[in-house]
Amino acid sequence: MVANGGESDLGPTLRKLMKERSLSMRKLGALTGIDTATISRIANGKQQARPDHLRQFALQLGVPLELLFKAAGYEVGEAPGKPPSAWHESLDSIQRVLLTSNFIDPQFTTEHVRKELNKYEQYALTEEGERTIREGFRSKIDSVGGAGPFIDQLRRLYELFGEASTPPEKRAIAGSALLYFILSTDIIPDYAFPFGYLDDAIAVQLVLDRLAEMPE
Repeated sequence: MVANGGESDLGPTLRKLMKERSLSMRKLGALTGIDTATISRIANGKQQARPDHLRQFALQLGVPLELLFKAAGYEVGEAPGKPPSAWHESLDSIQRVLLTSNFIDPQFTTEHVRKELNKYEQYALTEEGERTIREGFRSKIDSVGGAGPFIDQLRRLYELFGEASTPPEKRAIAGSALLYFILSTDIIPDYAFPFGYLDDAIAVQLVLDRLAEMPE
């Protein structure tokens, strides 16, 4: 789940991808905003790549993020279409491990998710936003296996959103988490399974915390 103690294949993978795309380290640095010297150290196994490095490399090299995570020594689990039920059941432990493993920057991730949720609150109360939630929720649930505590939390938010007695403010907050889950705006792409749903889990937790603080 986190970088292992063995040798990383990231350097050879990066060099191969750059060669195939006729990209120099200087050009890749210009595209990614990463210092050329840093890319050189990563490509030659002298420096461990940070997750933000991997995201930029994947974007500019046109490869799945999962490929670079694996090359860097991360165990990324099974394919998105066949999620292990154990992952859903251990979401909290996965999040604790990732938050202490330098896989993500927790402050950056949480703040980014909070800003996205704020954007979605008003959208959730529009006809288009409500239609997106009602038409997209079940298919997205099915795509991630449809079981486990994380999914149960989402289902409860979906029920709260759909109840006629739910005040508009609570509907907006619940709807923001549902839209974050449904729409493909994640900072960690969903195809990077299981890491791809970590920010969705953070979104759900932020929303549940806000709802818990509101008066009944």
